[in-house]
Formats: sequence, structure tokens, C-alpha cells
Amino acid sequence: MGSGPAGALAAAAVALAGAHIGPAVTWLPGVRGALAPVLDGRGDPARVALTFDDGPDPRTTPHFLRALDELAVRATFFVLGGRLAEQPGLGARMAAEGHELAVHGWRHDRPWCPRPGRDVRDLARTAELIGEVCGRRPVWYRPAYGILTGGRWNAARAAGLRPVLWSSWGRDWTAVATPDSVRAEVGRTLRGGATVLLHDSDVTSAAGSWRAALGALPLIVADCRARGLAVGRLCDHGVPVR
Repeated sequence: MGSGPAGALAAAAVALAGAHIGPAVTWLPGVRGALAPVLDGRGDPARVALTFDDGPDPRTTPHFLRALDELAVRATFFVLGGRLAEQPGLGARMAAEGHELAVHGWRHDRPWCPRPGRDVRDLARTAELIGEVCGRRPVWYRPAYGILTGGRWNAARAAGLRPVLWSSWGRDWTAVATPDSVRAEVGRTLRGGATVLLHDSDVTSAAGSWRAALGALPLIVADCRARGLAVGRLCDHGVPVR
């Protein structure tokens, strides 16, 4: 990179970029499993944690709440602060029905450009809003797109949140997803102790894709129970909080 002030600045820029982007490799399941398995949300091997991203959505989330009630299952919802601010009543209903609310960020954006100040503010105000709406401060943080940059990691630490991603997902956000494809994709990696990722909204996904997740939900719960696995919230899953 050369020597002198210009070289030093270039080296500092590379180091800063590495510190910001480097942790994002944990998005890759193989890397996450090898380097940071705790991010998988691995918990009690007799249980499966069921989680949903991107709500609350007044068009779709109530369908999931009804389905979960019929299944006698309580889940963890990673909510967007901006959406919760528009739907505090729905958020309060989710908590009143026994579901856990967690932080998915204030907005669903990609984090490639470092914005440490905004990251800290957005996570803090989302956590504060969840506490106001639900009467209990959240514990968990899952970044949008599952991309945990250095900035987001530091912001989570500042807000007292525990980052957690997933160990099984349904690829339910695509236009071609069906209940059967979502069930099959989850089943491919489903094990005792897993944390499952689905979406209760299509606000950042293909239009109508939420129906695939909703249709797969009773099938996934039945598959878990057939294996003797209880299905519930992250807070009941035995994942270390710190």
C-alpha cells in the first residue's frame, strides 16, 4: 500500500472495513457452525425454537397468531421497530398471547456502509419501543438479512441484546415457495435444539410468500412433535443470554 500518510490512511481504511464486514461471514451456516455456533441459537436438544421475522404486519401476522393459538405454540417474533411503531396494538396483542418480541432493527436495510451511530440509535429505540409496548425489555437481536457486521454487533452489545441467527430456515420468502417446499427445507436441517426461521410478513419478500410459511406451519410443528420435540420461544430454549 506504500508508505507515508497515504499508506497509513489506506491501511486504516482496510482495517476499518475488515472490522465492519468481517463478522458478516457468520451469515454462512458452515462458517457460523465452525466459528460461532452459539449464533445458531442451539438450545435444549429436546426443544425447537420457532421464530418469525419482519412483522408486525396487520395483513398477515394475525393469521399466524391464530394458527399458533390453534397449535398451542408460542413463538418469538423479531420485529422491525418502524413497523411496531405503526402497529403498537398488534405488538401488544402478540405479547398478551404469550409470544416473545425481539429486535430485528428499526428498518430492513443492508449494512454494507458503516453507520455505527445510526446502528446504535436504531437498536436502542427498537428495544425501548418493544419494552414500552410489551412491558418487558427484549433479549434477542437478529439483524436484517442475518448480516451481523461489526457495527451491528457493537450496537447490540450497547443495547444489552444477544445476537442470534438460526440453524434451520424455510426459504419461505421466495415467489416459488410452497408449504411443502418450506416444510422440506426446514426438515433438511431440523434437529433437536434447532432455531427455525420463518417470516410472518412479505414486506421485504416476494408478494404473497407469507402464505407458504403459514401453510407449512402446522406441518413443521407436527414433524417436530413426531420426533418428540417441544416447540416454543427462544426464551424457553436454553440459549445462553450472554
